[in-house]
Amino acid sequence: MSERPSLGFIGIGAMGEPMVRSLLKAGFSVTIAAHRRREALERLVAEGAKEAADPAAVGAASEVVITCVPDAPQVEEALFGEHGIAKGLTKGGVAIDMSTISPVASKRFAERLAGMGIAFVDAPVSGGPARASTGTLTIMAGAEPAVFARVEAVLRAMGTPTLLGGIGMGETVKLVNQVIIASVMIANAEALVFAQRAGADLDAVRKVIATATGSNYLLDQWLPKTWLGGTFKGGFAMDLLRKDVAAALDAARATGYAMPLTGLAYQLYTARSAEGDGALDYSAVVKSYERTSGD
Repeated sequence: MSERPSLGFIGIGAMGEPMVRSLLKAGFSVTIAAHRRREALERLVAEGAKEAADPAAVGAASEVVITCVPDAPQVEEALFGEHGIAKGLTKGGVAIDMSTISPVASKRFAERLAGMGIAFVDAPVSGGPARASTGTLTIMAGAEPAVFARVEAVLRAMGTPTLLGGIGMGETVKLVNQVIIASVMIANAEALVFAQRAGADLDAVRKVIATATGSNYLLDQWLPKTWLGGTFKGGFAMDLLRKDVAAALDAARATGYAMPLTGLAYQLYTARSAEGDGALDYSAVVKSYERTSGD
């Protein structure tokens, strides 16, 4: 593989588009393909990306192909579908999946690709579109050390990568993050509605707790921009978090590990999603508490 390998990218959505832009700014040649809509593709082509007909053609034009799609079924289709990456990417190539999926699925995909002579890296990210646009994502990688070394410069163009272990460990650590934020958001919502019912000023409560042991990033930074800021639009969609929590539960089940708090969080978000709030920021889970309290 060359020092600056030719890249392919599948999944040019809210995260993928700015990630491709970072790769282009770093001087990489990037080939992309449209899925349903062409708007993002046309913007990126205007900035220097190359267009291919489908994932197989992206693979054929690349030494390394990155996927960033919603869930494991979409990763599988992108890699192994009728016109999948594996049909074009040659032996010795590398597939990097930057989606957030179950590590069980990542290991399965890695095994299938290894049989074709293609290496695999699972490298989910944290930071959202804002940090994707500045190339400052947190990147959690699972790979063989030699494979990680081959693609580290690619990952560094998009953020700060950390090799955490073998295949699946990147996804495992990302899911640790998702499990924590899913539960902490619910704790914040429950506690703040409790304070609200008692007649407390929520802004004062938030500022005091920021100096106490209950301080957390969501309370300090996230909620003022969402629920406490009067909106549930933007942010991180509840259904995406539900998907991540489900992946964590799936991985835990495979090892016989019980996660009762995470299971409860999944049910609370699912109940809210069933009310039509799945596309809203996950802080909208507070609606269930406000309804219970009569507010």
